[in-house]
Amino acid sequence: MKRTLSSLIATLLLAVPAWADSSSGHGGMNQAVMNHEAMASAFSEGMVRKVDKARGKLTLRHGPLANLDMPAMTMIFRVTDPAWLDQIKPGDNVRFQADKVNGKLTVTQLEVVQ
Repeated sequence: MKRTLSSLIATLLLAVPAWADSSSGHGGMNQAVMNHEAMASAFSEGMVRKVDKARGKLTLRHGPLANLDMPAMTMIFRVTDPAWLDQIKPGDNVRFQADKVNGKLTVTQLEVVQ
């Protein structure tokens, strides 16, 4: 009886780490929270300095761009959607995501911060 009980307890203790790391249940929820935090941290904040609709470019004074390993500075970006340039003006605070697209620094997501 003692041996059976000891075997059962050992089996349960060995199963706990596998259960905790599974992608279902709470393990999946933790992964979703981590994905959301990663997406949120991919956004940077900045202020619009200039909008150049004719060239499809935007000048932003921004904080660090972690995904591009860049410090805070003011620089010019292309935009993936030229319609964004009709929705913003100098002085607007924005949250954005930038990346290199065809070798050019490009804003790929943009939202005005109220």
